[in-house]
Amino acid sequence: MSVDRHRHPSVRRKAQEALRARDALAAALTKAGIQLPAMDVRTPWNDELDEPPADAHEQNAPCHPAPYALIHLGVCSAPVAHDLAEVIERGAAARGAER
Repeated sequence: MSVDRHRHPSVRRKAQEALRARDALAAALTKAGIQLPAMDVRTPWNDELDEPPADAHEQNAPCHPAPYALIHLGVCSAPVAHDLAEVIERGAAARGAER
């Protein structure tokens, strides 16, 4: 029997969690002065098949639904990547100083 994964409560819950996480990350990056051009949510589970394809291992295809949705950060320029790294390093240093 096929399961409509788009309507299944756990799939909606996972996607909603990923959307909230994406929005929180986007807000934090914006506050830090960093804006990534595209941040979307991707669902790594296979919506088309109930069973993995016979050659799934060879294709490196997902065989089972992932337990979460993924936030795709997109691409950014080198200066934005440096700014992002600097913000992360400052945050890590501040967190280390608190301990």
